[in-house]
Amino acid sequence: MNGLALSRDFYEEYGKPLLTERFPELLDRISVGLLGAGSEVLGYDDALSEDHDFTPDFCIFLPGEDVISRREAFLLERGYNSLPKEYKGVKRAVLSPAGGARRGVLRLSDFLTEKLGVPDGELTIEQWLQIPSQYLLEVTGGELFYDGSGEFSAIREKLACYPEDVRKKRLAGHLVMMAQAGTYNVFRCLAHKEPAAAQLAVTEFVTEALESFFLLENRYLPYYKWRFRALRDTGYRDAEPELSDLLNGGAFRYTEEELKARIQHIFERITDEDPGKYAYGINDSIRDPYIRNLHILYCV
Repeated sequence: MNGLALSRDFYEEYGKPLLTERFPELLDRISVGLLGAGSEVLGYDDALSEDHDFTPDFCIFLPGEDVISRREAFLLERGYNSLPKEYKGVKRAVLSPAGGARRGVLRLSDFLTEKLGVPDGELTIEQWLQIPSQYLLEVTGGELFYDGSGEFSAIREKLACYPEDVRKKRLAGHLVMMAQAGTYNVFRCLAHKEPAAAQLAVTEFVTEALESFFLLENRYLPYYKWRFRALRDTGYRDAEPELSDLLNGGAFRYTEEELKARIQHIFERITDEDPGKYAYGINDSIRDPYIRNLHILYCV
């Protein structure tokens, strides 16, 4: 069983009865789920993941103190901490009196501020352009098991994907970086007889390709160690072996012509045009003049 399913079952068996029996007056004001950081939130955990942060715990999100007081929050924390210390053979995490950083009783505004820099999920254009995608995924990924007021669900829906002009700006920048690394820097480094630098350029090319693939599907790219796992859930899943192969010493193992062909094949998954020209075409199609006129690498 993965961590998300474990937490959901623990909530259904113990958390839900706790809330309905001891805190019925709070039900229409709270949200419950498993969100935030951790491979278990996205369903990417496995047996190896159980060596740390593997727990049946979940999050109870509260509105501000004007809606649920500090005393009510304290009593809810005590109730949450009274739940069984072990579930299905898995010990629960030891939480601090304030609820812990990842799980337990949390103020929704604190959670959103930590991830996005704003307490209500209302992002400015600048924030949309600059917030790392993994933090947007930590808010919109995972699962809400219960949402009494519907407020958190509405916030998650609003943040589910990039506004189109923002998506295009980000995509244009990453495509330019991808093109610069893959069509120029790799081979300049090889010409300088700097194979290690060439491999760094190959790595940059792969990194920017992953960014571009996810933006093409208007999906948020996760933390780097889960990017290849997440790629398997996209329409570009068949690119994984090619990208992995390039990372495995592609600048050392192939002739220049072989390397050019492999890089070109990745580009062809995106466009038949010159990739740099294609990137500027995307930027030119942005409707908002402020976003369009920002430097093409503004988001990179």
